[in-house]
Amino acid sequence: MLTIRKAEERGRTRFDWLDGKHSFSFGRYVDRAHTGFRSLRVINDDLVAPGGGFGMHPHEEMEILTFVIDGALEHADSTGGGAVIHPGDVQRMSAGTGIRHSEFNASKTDPVRLLQVWIMPGTPGVDPGYEQISAADIARDDRLALVATPGGGPGAVHIHADARVLTARLSEGASVSHPLKAGRGAWVQVYAGEVVVNGQTLSDGDGLAVEDETTIEITGGSGGGELLLFDLA
Repeated sequence: MLTIRKAEERGRTRFDWLDGKHSFSFGRYVDRAHTGFRSLRVINDDLVAPGGGFGMHPHEEMEILTFVIDGALEHADSTGGGAVIHPGDVQRMSAGTGIRHSEFNASKTDPVRLLQVWIMPGTPGVDPGYEQISAADIARDDRLALVATPGGGPGAVHIHADARVLTARLSEGASVSHPLKAGRGAWVQVYAGEVVVNGQTLSDGDGLAVEDETTIEITGGSGGGELLLFDLA
């Protein structure tokens, strides 16, 4: 079963420095029909103005992944972790027993667009932690690259959840496939261009919930496209 979440149907938060779009309920945006998908709780598509950002604030018991699409995002947290996240990089922050962090546009002249993802941990009470992998270590052109997994590994951050996150940058007509084990579901989030997933055409900002399927077939649409795929227990 395939259920499309169109980009224009998402919730929205707008300030002078932020234009945020929410696939699931978040903050003041409450939609009881879209509170998450399996262990996936948040997909926020944020455009942050030059110099803008989120000051130091707390989180706990959540696996938080950040993907920069355009621009650069400066991160700092209470574990001492900190770096600038560039397009294609993958950052993981395990909030665990409690963490504080801040995120700011690293540029004073250009906006930054990012996806921030929250996944419920499978094990509560872990120590807070931070990890980042460079885009240069992720081979995603016309293939699915594993970028987050319970075991971590080359090109993939370690998350404390029964979830696997993959990404691909597909040229027009290029195809990849991903098998789904019995009982598992998937969410596909497109963040650039166009892709076709099991016959459904998705564009930038569209999401797709996948249930009761054995294989996910993905093809680059007109001009190609980029996506995240979440394989979830």
